[in-house]
Amino acid sequence: MKREAEFKARSGWLMLAVEVVLVGLIGLLIYWIVPEEPTASEVAGLVVLGICAVLVPIGLMIVEPNGSKVLLLFGSYKGTVKRNGFQWANPFTTRRVVSLRARTLNGEQLKVNDLTGNPVEIAAIVVWRVRDTFAASFEVDDYVEYVATQSETAVRHLASSYPYDADEKTMSLRRNVDEVSSSLQEELQERLGRAGVEVMEARLSHLAYAPEIASAMLRRQQAAAIIAARQRIVEGAVGMVEMALERLEEVKGLTLDDERKAAMISNLLVVLCSESAAQPVLNTGTLYQ
Repeated sequence: MKREAEFKARSGWLMLAVEVVLVGLIGLLIYWIVPEEPTASEVAGLVVLGICAVLVPIGLMIVEPNGSKVLLLFGSYKGTVKRNGFQWANPFTTRRVVSLRARTLNGEQLKVNDLTGNPVEIAAIVVWRVRDTFAASFEVDDYVEYVATQSETAVRHLASSYPYDADEKTMSLRRNVDEVSSSLQEELQERLGRAGVEVMEARLSHLAYAPEIASAMLRRQQAAAIIAARQRIVEGAVGMVEMALERLEEVKGLTLDDERKAAMISNLLVVLCSESAAQPVLNTGTLYQ
């Protein structure tokens, strides 16, 4: 496949000076032949100079920084002018302007089913720019529209490849944002490489459950969070109780029987696991004589 080739254009200021010279010569020639009967050679020279004077300005062009012009001569690709400034090229060439600046595509919110079948809303921001002007101009009809269409397709495929939320061992859209964004960028680069486009950055800009299941999923997340917090609290409380019993036996030399250990463990667990502050209860009697 043919790739981009850089075209070295002539200086526009030099050709502008040539144009001034041509106009001067035409003026001198007209002044020379008007008083007399012009010969055929003089008329031919005047016509040639006039044609050149008309064609030279047509070849002048201005290339902005981070801009380019793709040159075609009767349908044949001649190269791409990337050097910025005032330049000149063959006046018979057709010129297509292709910007090399970075562009941002703010994708629309899409409604897609994730890997588990739950409907989610997702959107992404893609920063891209043209690297190969030949591919951008001739491999696809409209590279800007191509980027938008392929980005939407990639985001839909990404959303259907991961669950919205999962445990720590499973990669998910919500938990593994950096990994998911990296995967999106790689897929986009693979898709857009045909159009000579470089994907500089791709990140998720919006991620949420669809409105019809958002409230149910919120309750589910809250329940999972409460269960996880309770589990952590119980694990910590059991460890603290074990440490308290060991320290009492080591430092104080206390030896408790099973019944008193059970009572102490019960009281400590109530104090440590309760959501509200413990209320002390005064015991005025004992089961032991």
